[in-house]
Amino acid sequence: MSMKKIHTDEAPAAVGPYSQAIEVNGLIFCSGQIAIDPTVGKIVATEIEGQADQCCRNVEAVLRAAGVELGSVVKTTCFLAEIGDFKKFNAVYEKYFVGKPARSCVAVKDLPAGALCEIELIAAK
Repeated sequence: MSMKKIHTDEAPAAVGPYSQAIEVNGLIFCSGQIAIDPTVGKIVATEIEGQADQCCRNVEAVLRAAGVELGSVVKTTCFLAEIGDFKKFNAVYEKYFVGKPARSCVAVKDLPAGALCEIELIAAK
């Protein structure tokens, strides 16, 4: 089994001992992306809509570096700091994930850097 690390400067660099994504056997496993703007290295948006948009742009950039598009996504896992943001998060999410991949979406106690949301995913090449 051959594993390939995926990296792009168009998405935030990993802030720990992990890769932005790993490709193995035709699948891309993308690490969770929070709303860090890679041009400034921090979260800029303060509301859920802006952060959800940045998360989507970040995972899209990682997928592009892996040679696939959002239409190749088969599963997402979404984390929200507040379940009350579910409807607003979905309004942004559905603009990017038009293929409606399988998904889990849960509220969690805290996210890194005070983020309001995070998206991780699996895509097929």
